[in-house]
Amino acid sequence: MSTWDPAATEMTTCVCPVFTGWWRVSGKRFGTESDTLSDKLMINTRTGLALLAICWIQLAKGEDAPRVPALPQIPEGVLKITDHGAVADEKTDNAKAIQETIDAAVKAGGGVVEVPAGEYLAGPFRLDSEINLHLDAGATLKMLPIDRYPGGTRNPQAFITGRGLHDVVISGEGTIDGEGAPWWPLVRSRPGIQRPRMIALSGCDKILIEKVRLQNSPMFHIAISGHSTNVTVRGVTIRAPASTDPVNPSHNTDACDVSGSHVLIEDCDVSVGDDNFTCGGGTSDVHIRHCTYGNGHGVSIGSPTSGGVSDITVEDCTFTDTDCGIRIKSDRGRGGVVQRMTYRNLKMTNVGFPILIYGSYAANEREYRDLTNLTPAIATTYPSRPMSDRTPVFKDITFTNITATAAAGHRAGLIWGLPEAPASNIVLQNVSIKADKPMGIYSAQGVKLVGCKIVTPEGENKLSTVDAEVTVSP
Repeated sequence: MSTWDPAATEMTTCVCPVFTGWWRVSGKRFGTESDTLSDKLMINTRTGLALLAICWIQLAKGEDAPRVPALPQIPEGVLKITDHGAVADEKTDNAKAIQETIDAAVKAGGGVVEVPAGEYLAGPFRLDSEINLHLDAGATLKMLPIDRYPGGTRNPQAFITGRGLHDVVISGEGTIDGEGAPWWPLVRSRPGIQRPRMIALSGCDKILIEKVRLQNSPMFHIAISGHSTNVTVRGVTIRAPASTDPVNPSHNTDACDVSGSHVLIEDCDVSVGDDNFTCGGGTSDVHIRHCTYGNGHGVSIGSPTSGGVSDITVEDCTFTDTDCGIRIKSDRGRGGVVQRMTYRNLKMTNVGFPILIYGSYAANEREYRDLTNLTPAIATTYPSRPMSDRTPVFKDITFTNITATAAAGHRAGLIWGLPEAPASNIVLQNVSIKADKPMGIYSAQGVKLVGCKIVTPEGENKLSTVDAEVTVSP
């Protein structure tokens, strides 16, 4: 068995957590010999000197290096779905053939399930532990169309599922297509319909999704939940129309919903119809870096944050035409403590809200939902409620080295805590924003602007505040 061995790199990871870890599949098929897949799935280890150099650079910058998730170990065997009856004819449901290939690989001790070039229709299927679903360049795995999808609009299963697994990989240069266009309009015309997610993994450990293109899911593209651990999403492209698309808007097509711990999202290119990233309560130790975001609702937290969200770092990302850059949202009854958030080295262009933090996500009244036009007078009328363990609490959040332009008619940002739980210890350092309306800071304590240039027609660093403790310094 040829696998990536985390034990071999444990010492390096402890010394230099930016080490990404690498794994190799040799390309041997069960019962045959081939090296065609080996070249595609081999990633060479960086040299020790390079690792040390990266560590010293990070130390010199004074930046914390979040823990790198452990990567999966995948045995070397390879099975093709076409050897188990899959047909690339754009009409055959290949779910049975794919499942049989996965089951055969599991019986043999795990390995790679290869999807060769071609277009394959399929209904739902299940992954298993120590399996790498690998899509070759030119391979497209398509979800069955809505009129053939099992469960229809009443009870459709997610397309690719797994529960309680370990060492799971989805990789390659191929595409998974959700064929979601017929599903999206039903959200408005038939409220209450159910839609399948593309990838849904729960309670899993050591997950890697790498290089594939995901597009046009009926609902979420990636949904990882159930306190999953050691999750890496790397080099993935995700596409769906914007929720404001004039022809066929996609709704709830979140790119990457990951709740759990020890999560790395890097080098992804995302433009969708809902959250570009989001997580719920019970999430900690998340690192998002070097990602490119287009259409979507931004890098989000919430709205459910019960159980708490902590220790998230977002850095070196760009946002263009995104509804929000950074969005932290929750409400009473679904809230928890959101703390120790770090956002740095971000560039935003033509975004709706560069920074948005608020605890009234589910408010019904129009005046509280119109966040662009929320005024101090309106904010002060938001009613107070007794504290509970599900009251949203936002604290210890830092924004550093951020440059942004807000979309026309929008404000520079909004930080709006609750009357009973003001947002606290929010620091903006070297943040430059140009907008048509000032940043609102309501029900907040210990907000600091250091070296910031928030420019609006009212002037520089002219803020809209009420019930807020704010200091501005050069």
